[in-house]
Amino acid sequence: MRLKKYTDYALRVLIFTASKREGELANKKEISEVFHISENHLGKIIHELNKLELIDTIRGRSGGIRLAKDPEEINLGSVVRSMEDDFHLLECFDCATNYCVITPACKLKGVLHEALRAFWEVLDKYTLDDLLTNKQELRDLMGLK
Repeated sequence: MRLKKYTDYALRVLIFTASKREGELANKKEISEVFHISENHLGKIIHELNKLELIDTIRGRSGGIRLAKDPEEINLGSVVRSMEDDFHLLECFDCATNYCVITPACKLKGVLHEALRAFWEVLDKYTLDDLLTNKQELRDLMGLK
């Protein structure tokens, strides 16, 4: 299974924003420079995170973004579910497009369902706060003072 870059970048935006000092705002330009992601693409991600009420966007000359919730309230499983739109690991996961002739007898679908459940169980155990236990190291790597 592979997550989209969109989801990866959304998680990076959250980590970056959560790594800022109390009261500091993050901005699209600095996130773009740190992670080498186009500002245009980040704009779409920031818009989506704002719609999901995970970040607040502050407009204006000294505007930027900040977390809308405490990091311990942002569940990783929820973020990934919100950013991804397709968890059909195989053709047979989607009844509308399944033409596999062995579906009625195939055991693979059950095994992969179990694996997907385990994936979600692990992600659901963690919050953004769990990703910040080495906050100073992250700040150093991202060039935050």
